[in-house]
Order: sequence, then structure tokens, then C-alpha cells
Amino acid sequence: MNSIKIAVIGLGYVGLPLAVEFAGKYPVIGFDIKQDRVDELKSGHDGTLEITGDHLKSVLRSESSSEAGLLITSNPGDLSAANYYIVTVPTPTDKNNRPVLTPLVKASETIGRVLKQGDIVIYESTVYPGATEDDCVPVLERVSGLVFNRDFFAGYSPERINPGDKEHTVTKIKKVTSGSTPEAARRVDDLYRSIITAGTHCASSIKVAEAAKVIENSQRDINIAFVNELAMIFNRMGIDTQEVLAAAGTKWNFLSFRPGLVGGHCIGVDPYYLAQKAQEFGYHPEIILAGRRLNDNMGNYVASEVVKLMIGRDHKIKGARVLILGITFKENCPDIRNTKVVDIVHELKVYGIEVEIYDPWASPEEVMHEYHLESLRSLNPGCFEAVILAVAHDQFKTLDIRSLSSCDRCVVYDIKGVLPSSEIDGRL
Repeated sequence: MNSIKIAVIGLGYVGLPLAVEFAGKYPVIGFDIKQDRVDELKSGHDGTLEITGDHLKSVLRSESSSEAGLLITSNPGDLSAANYYIVTVPTPTDKNNRPVLTPLVKASETIGRVLKQGDIVIYESTVYPGATEDDCVPVLERVSGLVFNRDFFAGYSPERINPGDKEHTVTKIKKVTSGSTPEAARRVDDLYRSIITAGTHCASSIKVAEAAKVIENSQRDINIAFVNELAMIFNRMGIDTQEVLAAAGTKWNFLSFRPGLVGGHCIGVDPYYLAQKAQEFGYHPEIILAGRRLNDNMGNYVASEVVKLMIGRDHKIKGARVLILGITFKENCPDIRNTKVVDIVHELKVYGIEVEIYDPWASPEEVMHEYHLESLRSLNPGCFEAVILAVAHDQFKTLDIRSLSSCDRCVVYDIKGVLPSSEIDGRL
């Protein structure tokens, strides 16, 4: 293991924590195509807030050093020093929910230009079963001129990063590994086992590891869709969904899921990767896509429920002001990727409602760039006909929500189910 030199391609929420952990034992090259991201990390700051400044600075190494540590670069030529390449780029979907493999293909092309005899390329990005060997490896062969499983090898080890979670960090989550040959699988597993304290599980094939990853989040998506549907049913019946779930949760094998918006880079995306591959094999998935459709519609549902409550309070809808607390896809995290809060904003605007967004975690510049929406980092109380708690940031749990609006009969709607029922007018 002393000759190991690792390159991590993509320094986002997944790649950076992994690169930092490996840098404690090996020379690591952290590569990203975004120069502003590279400059930020070189200065010792991580805008995703996954790694503290002190921790990041402690592992940074200079270009001339061959010792363990992290060299951050946007120069593809620097990758030639590595013999293990780990790809952690995003795998999004397009506007029609079709998988977009462009980042994976581009990363594979970059690696192919520096690939050498005996190197191993490991993919961590979420994909459908078969993507590594059918879509990525041919790119590596074409660009490098090398032959797969003779000159170079591949592996797949699905990422399990949970953004904003400071308890279940990269080394504390069991890691699934795999390789294109038994020897490659052993080398990949040994590599990860050297830093993952929770241990590893070596899958029998790359396809098995890919499938395991894509069903993890599909399963969670379906379970949340189920409780979201329950919330819609119980709301019509005048029954508090949270109280129902609390009662049902007293049974030892009841699964604890809560209704809410399902966005982010994994749960809201991964089921489409599995569905796409299933359809290529002539099977149209029913449950997977039904869950996705229901969860994708929750933003519109919340908006309509809030409008109904406002009408019940005799508020004029057109021109009314609504304050939304939170724009990130989850609590205590600056990640806004695929956030479903924007669906609420867009639907409220259809009614002619003026929406103000406050989120102390989100970057206003990033929100404007991604969604063309203004997000505030400081709270400005005013006359709001409704206040929606969309994200359960810790800062919001201690707020006196009703004091944020000077309007009479202000509607308070709690999407996350964290506020006392006596303080709200509606919730999922």
C-alpha cells in the first residue's frame, strides 16, 4: 500500500471528504474543473461546510511534496502521478428526468489521457447497473488506447455521504466495494478498508454494487411517498398525521418515515436511473415511478394547502406576501441541489403571491444562479399573510414564528413537523 497515489476527480460534497480522509495516509491529488472551487479549497475554506478550515489546512500539501497529503488542482496533467483514480462527479437528470452521464463521460476522458498500465479507476457516482462497464470503460479504452482488464482495471464503490451530517461521516459508514476482476476487487476493498473504520462489504460484481446503491435511495423515496400520501389522506379526514405516525411507531417493526419534500442529489434523482435501465430491458416500473410522481408533486400540494388556509382567513390572495423559511434541500446544510422548495415558490407565484425566502445556510448568489430567486441571509419581519417552515434548520426551531409577521390572522404552515401543533395552522 506504500506505493498508492490517489486522484479524486470532483471535489464536491462527496469527493472532498473522501480526498481529505485518504490524504491522512496517502499522497492525494484532488481535481476539479471549477477554478473558483479549487481556489477556495487552496485557501483552506470549504463552502459546502463538510470539512472545517483547520482540518482542510492540516492535510494540504505542496506540489513538490511526495508525502501523504492533499494537492488541489484544476490541471489535468497533475493527475498523471496517480495510480488509483476515484470519480465523484455529479450524475443529474435532465428536465425530462432522463439520466445525464455527461459529467461521468468527461471525467473518464480526462482520466483516459493519463491512464497507465496497472491503474485502477473507481467510480463512486450514482448510476444504473452496467454504467461503469458499458458507458465509462469504453471511454477509458478509446482515449487511453489501453485494454480493459489487461492493461487497466475498474471498480465501483457507491458514495454514502449524507450532507450536513456530522455524525455519520465518510469513515463511519460501511462501504460497498467491487472490482472488474477478483484481484481488482481485492485491491479496491483493501484501499477503502484502510480508512473506513466501519468496515467494507465487497460485492460479487460491479453491477451488484451499482444496483445496491441505486435501490438504497429508491427504497427511501418510496417509503416517503407512502407517508406523503397518508398525509394527504389524513389532512382530508382532519387527522393529525404526526400523531398517527407517533402512535404507529410504538410497534417494534414500524418503519419511521416522515412526510416532506424529497429533493437533493440522491433520493430525488436515483430512482430515475433505475427506471431508465428497467425500461431498456422492457419493464415499466410501477411502484418506483409512482413514488417519484407523488413526491415530485408535493411542492404544488403544499402551496395549494397554504392558499386554502389563507382563503379561510379571508386574506386576499393576489398580492399577498408569504415568507418561506429555508431553501436548501435539507436541514443544517448549504446544499440547494434539486431542492423542492422552489416548487412551492413557483406555485405560489402562479397565484400572484409575493414570496420572500430566508435561509441562513444557503448562498444567495448560488440560489440566484441556479433558480433565479432572491434568498436573504438576514431575517426581515414584516406583514406576511403566511409563513411556511420549509426546512428544519436548527435556527428555525427556536424562532417565534408568529412574531415574524405583523399581519392579523397570519397562517403558519409547518412542512417538517417540528413545531408544536398549538403554534401552527397546518402541516404535512
